[in-house]
Amino acid sequence: MSRAHVAVLDEELPFPLTSGKRIRTFNLLSRLAAEHRITILTHRQADPAEQEPAERAMAETGIAVRVVDRVVPPKSGLGFYARLFANLFSPLPYSVATHASPAMGAAIRELAKQDAPDLWHAEWTPYARLLARRPEPWVVMAHNVESLIWQRSSEVETHPVKKWVLREQWRKFEHFETWAYGRATRSIAVSAEDARLMAERFGTPDADVVDNGVDTRRFQPVEARDRDPFRVLFLGSLDWRPNLDGVRWMLEKIWPAVREQESRAVFQVVGRKPPKDLQTLIARTPGAELHADVPDVRPFLEQAGMMAVPLRIGGGSRLKILEALATALPVVTTRVGVEGLRLRHQEHLTIADEPVDFADAILDVTAYHQLACRMAQRGRMTVEREYDWDTLADRLSRIWRECAAGETPPAFAGQTASVAG
Repeated sequence: MSRAHVAVLDEELPFPLTSGKRIRTFNLLSRLAAEHRITILTHRQADPAEQEPAERAMAETGIAVRVVDRVVPPKSGLGFYARLFANLFSPLPYSVATHASPAMGAAIRELAKQDAPDLWHAEWTPYARLLARRPEPWVVMAHNVESLIWQRSSEVETHPVKKWVLREQWRKFEHFETWAYGRATRSIAVSAEDARLMAERFGTPDADVVDNGVDTRRFQPVEARDRDPFRVLFLGSLDWRPNLDGVRWMLEKIWPAVREQESRAVFQVVGRKPPKDLQTLIARTPGAELHADVPDVRPFLEQAGMMAVPLRIGGGSRLKILEALATALPVVTTRVGVEGLRLRHQEHLTIADEPVDFADAILDVTAYHQLACRMAQRGRMTVEREYDWDTLADRLSRIWRECAAGETPPAFAGQTASVAG
């Protein structure tokens, strides 16, 4: 099958490009729309001002849009805690229960009757639940192994009640992912490490890999002399728990040691939707700045002296590191931060896991900035060679064609009734 009709299910339209997930989804789908007929089904944007520009961006790429008249409930306020409490009595993880809505299910059935797709594509693991009883082939895109994120979140949490809630979500997601990856026609990971984890933890030995990527034409290298070696950049969505944990860890455990040794150092936190408590923490931290909901991150990447990726929680791989190295910006990260990327310590970037080591690594980049920039240049060459969106889109296109022409595997015994509802 050369040109397939593919229906993509997701939480929102992937525009504007203000998060790693949106960047990945938009770059792949916009390229694949030249080869396949794509219909994207989503809930409404949480920010109503984004809706019209997002729909226009999809139309410009040739992607048909069907929007379910529902906004995914926010993770804040009394309503959130009520939903979280109710979820204690559900076998489904919280994000599956809130995202896989009856309204989206009805939209799927309507599309199947009016213009049946050759293939369904769940662009985030929770949306696999809506495809449990579809007779057509379907794939699931695992942006992260979700249970790994919940596991790591529970391991760093110190509050006993919060720790218990996180462990419950971890347990539920392990059950759900076992079903989803076993039931899908094909499961797609964003790194070889995630694919191996899916094989070991969920018995999915043949997961495909479509890495995260970067537009190397949009993110161009910057000369070291044009950078401020004392400007340390963090870039990422600030409504995502792993990023919040990383920024707080940086501000509380790492940054004081950096400022003690180098008073000229400035920590720039750039990201969307920062919560109030993070805004307060940044405001009272010497040398820290918050730049929220910026329209374009490139000016920050071009002026910074380095990027800090102090992640302790995570899965998948970090687009922010690829974007930094595409501009030849030095990177200091943890092993979790660089996980899933074919990049090496002291060849492409610097890896440090303990607060004192991370602070020392930042200070080394300020002191030996030309050397760090040469290392980042090697990173740029690797990114150009291995993480170009065009190559990655070709890989996903091949998977779609193969699935659309194949057969759906039998249901994952013993899981559909309890997980799919």
